[in-house]
Amino acid sequence: MSQPKTKKETEDLLELYRQMLLIRRFEEASAKAYSMGKIGGFCHLYIGQEAVGVGAISALEQKDYIVSTYRDHGHALARGLEPKALMAELYGKKTGIVSGNGGSMHFFDKKKNFMGGHGIVGGHISLAAGIAYASKYREDGAVTLCFFGEGAANIGSFHEGMNLAAIWKLPLVMICENNHYAMGTPEYRALSVKDVSVRATAYDIARDHIEGDEVRKVRDHVKVAVERARRGEGPTLMEISTYRFRGHSMSDPAKYRTKEELEKYKQGDPLIKAEKDLLSAGWAQEELTKMDETILKTVEESVDFAEKSEEPPLGWLYKHVYAENV
Repeated sequence: MSQPKTKKETEDLLELYRQMLLIRRFEEASAKAYSMGKIGGFCHLYIGQEAVGVGAISALEQKDYIVSTYRDHGHALARGLEPKALMAELYGKKTGIVSGNGGSMHFFDKKKNFMGGHGIVGGHISLAAGIAYASKYREDGAVTLCFFGEGAANIGSFHEGMNLAAIWKLPLVMICENNHYAMGTPEYRALSVKDVSVRATAYDIARDHIEGDEVRKVRDHVKVAVERARRGEGPTLMEISTYRFRGHSMSDPAKYRTKEELEKYKQGDPLIKAEKDLLSAGWAQEELTKMDETILKTVEESVDFAEKSEEPPLGWLYKHVYAENV
């Protein structure tokens, strides 16, 4: 991707960089809180993959839908969900985005058309096809963007969702965030063909494959797929190659990969690349540092809000189970 040349291009990259930096700092704070026992359950961080979520979601309109995985913090922040409410959800507090009912893997915001993080690997893909079908039925012009990992590409609902999306030409963009490890299993042990996007040929739909290290490149490629879907020309299957810098979850020491491999991928950190492009375009380091300080303050306020928020009332786990108990 060429360096930004005009003021508009530079300001565009600056905003994308701000979103990625917010995700990075939010996740670092989440990791710290988890290690201190303030966050329970599972916690899957998005560190290293920021350019995929930010780039892809920036190609959408507000009316479009997003369906996420259990690694949903970054997607939620990129969509504009409130950091305080998200952190409070991680803490299991009443002020959380879903009142403490969902925790790390189940952020949801109907107003933002953020249709949830989903903990069942691959199970959400057919749900995304259903949401896209509803948009086509209503003729509302909305596109559904569905994220999943390469491990989910071997799940039955992936193929069911792809087949239905192809038959009905649904306004659906499927993005495989291939971070090369399904938990601790490397892709070469689970995928007979490493490029997941090749599977699009079996369903006679459009495909794309790119590296996910430059946020504007991701945005531009996803935008092509989104516009194709909005024109009624059917779904697209994309693979965006990326890498997570942390383990599968906070409980994973990631001993299945070498330090050399990790360091190699860190050289392609999308935040470092975006920062270098901004500096080359004439942005001052002091201004970027000030932005970072502002973001850190936002994250600190979110942590403080979560820690001071009220715990859910006694018996809250029994609510929203049956219709008469809501």
